[in-house]
Amino acid sequence: MPLRLRCLVAILSIAIPAAAQDRATELKVAFARAQHLRHGINASEWFAQSPQDYSAARTNRYTDDSDIALMAKLGFDNVRLSIDAAPLEKGPLGPDGLSADFVGRLDHAVDAMLANGLAVQIDIHPESDYKTKVRETSDGVERFVMLWRKLAAHYATRDPEKVFFEIMNEPEVRDPYRWAGIQARAAAAIREVAPHNTIIATGPNWSGIADLLTQQPLADGNVIYTFHFYEPHEFTHQGAGWGGTWWIYTHGIPYPATESSMQEILKQVPDAPNRYALEHYWLDHWDAHRIKLQMDAAAAWGKENGVPLICNEFGVYRRVTPEDSRMNWIRDVRTALEADGIGWTMWDYRGGFGVVWKQDGQPAKVDDKVVEALGLKK
Repeated sequence: MPLRLRCLVAILSIAIPAAAQDRATELKVAFARAQHLRHGINASEWFAQSPQDYSAARTNRYTDDSDIALMAKLGFDNVRLSIDAAPLEKGPLGPDGLSADFVGRLDHAVDAMLANGLAVQIDIHPESDYKTKVRETSDGVERFVMLWRKLAAHYATRDPEKVFFEIMNEPEVRDPYRWAGIQARAAAAIREVAPHNTIIATGPNWSGIADLLTQQPLADGNVIYTFHFYEPHEFTHQGAGWGGTWWIYTHGIPYPATESSMQEILKQVPDAPNRYALEHYWLDHWDAHRIKLQMDAAAAWGKENGVPLICNEFGVYRRVTPEDSRMNWIRDVRTALEADGIGWTMWDYRGGFGVVWKQDGQPAKVDDKVVEALGLKK
């Protein structure tokens, strides 16, 4: 064997085991830190999902320090803090290249959560227009990666045991290979400036279980993988004015359902194709066993790939859903996740899926039945 080739083989024999050892160490960290994300709550519609108003006057009243203290008191161990991308980039910018005013308020929220013993999922939660640019253009990807480099550097100074970086909420990228490449670039940018924090990665599209199964784990071992669960949407999104155009018509759908309980409800949907779709809700036998099988599929992917999992969104739109059915579904999903050792983060704190009722600037009123369905104690 030529000397040069012998040298190359010798180098590889050292480098490959070292790389494997590094990944094993990183995975150990990720699994350990996943224990901080067992029972979480989404702080939604606060610093994201409100493109018309991210003013201090609104955000300071929407969710405040007393709400954060209540989250901890209820037994949640982490908060998923959704952050829109656009206001992060809006001037005047601070020395870190981020909106000084907006990030100052984010800092207060993050520090209050940490002070209350809560871990924090820093979640980039952009509007659809931003996602479209990421999905369709190279410039959009560059902008997104640059944003993460700035944001991760900013929060890398906090406790890496408790501050997690979630790459993007429901990316809406239909091509799983394109999303895998975008996610790898964003993860690399985060790791350059935040070598110790754990990253949260997801699948393409809407981050469902089927989307997660399209992905291969990142080369970086210090990563937790997440999915969202709202199945079946015909139940969880009844009465919703987004998503399926006919969901707005439906109300009073029970869980679990029977043929007799659905006969009158089917009449709520005015056109035959959508009535047929709703009919499949009960034909598909959605119950605790069905949900457990779904979770088992996600757990199997995690086990096969040797990576930790969380489900950081699940919930039921509460406006017109029967209360007992909503509690049944929440309990079934939560117990299925826990049976598979998967941490969870419920959607959401005070929004349409909430664990409390709250008016801006007023104390929150806890929904004790949701707390009970989540297995927590008030």
